[in-house]
Amino acid sequence: MTYDRDNYISLFVPPSTQDHIQGVLNAAVVFVMYGDYECFQSANVYRLIKVAGQQLQVSFGENNLGFIFRHFPQIQIHLHAKRAAEAAEAAAAQGQFWQMHEMLFIHQQELGNGYLVEYANRLGLDISQFLQDLSRGVHVDRINADIEGGLRSGVEVAPALFINGIRYLERWTVEQIMAAVVAAND
Repeated sequence: MTYDRDNYISLFVPPSTQDHIQGVLNAAVVFVMYGDYECFQSANVYRLIKVAGQQLQVSFGENNLGFIFRHFPQIQIHLHAKRAAEAAEAAAAQGQFWQMHEMLFIHQQELGNGYLVEYANRLGLDISQFLQDLSRGVHVDRINADIEGGLRSGVEVAPALFINGIRYLERWTVEQIMAAVVAAND
């Protein structure tokens, strides 16, 4: 992975058990993505990372890759992004973060409140609890902590990707991401 030493950016908040993680926290290679559910590019990058991860599991093994998603809703341009992040966290409280995460990226043009309830219903969530969490803003502090951590790591817009704590600044292709992972693992 190449980076300009003058613009070298590292992850301010290290991965922890408080994060939403696929794979293992102590993997040889850990992706941390700051994303926005209403951002088309965030959805694309997430899909690229999934494809790269599946291909890399063959080389590295399942326990050598980890993927962490952190919220970075760009509320100034995406009106529904923060509410979508709250919906993901409300689903997480019921053990369904990744399922809601997928649903939100698949339907990112439909993130109004009614749609969020529909997605929760599709996932079999306790709708009463889900709605209470949203109306009370139960998960806003979690989202704000992700945003703050992103800002302290130099994130200005989503998506932003870190591989083993170093900001990924190359092209967004499966091949480039896989090359960066191989380099990070050396």
